[in-house]
Amino acid sequence: MTELVALVVAALGTYLWRCLGVAFSGRVNIESEFFRWIACVSYAMVAGLVVRIIVLPVGLLAQVPTPLRLLACGVALALMVWPHPRWGGLVPGLLAGSLVIALASLAL
Repeated sequence: MTELVALVVAALGTYLWRCLGVAFSGRVNIESEFFRWIACVSYAMVAGLVVRIIVLPVGLLAQVPTPLRLLACGVALALMVWPHPRWGGLVPGLLAGSLVIALASLAL
């Protein structure tokens, strides 16, 4: 199978599900128990992946000691939940956590 055929088949498979999603989106109740369950499973999967990245890192992150990785996560989480209009939130938390990791890596 050539690369072009593989690309066309992959695109058709992807766009088929997108078209079906658009077609059925008006008939789906997003407040149903099923969608709440899907949301919970999604959050659990993301949390599991984050914990795996922190506890069992690969690549360059594995060179940073575990206590420093945990400190960076604590700083990032504290800033994300801090209700300050400028210094709290997702972006400041991610920047602060990344800064802690970068400074810790330079200090080692």
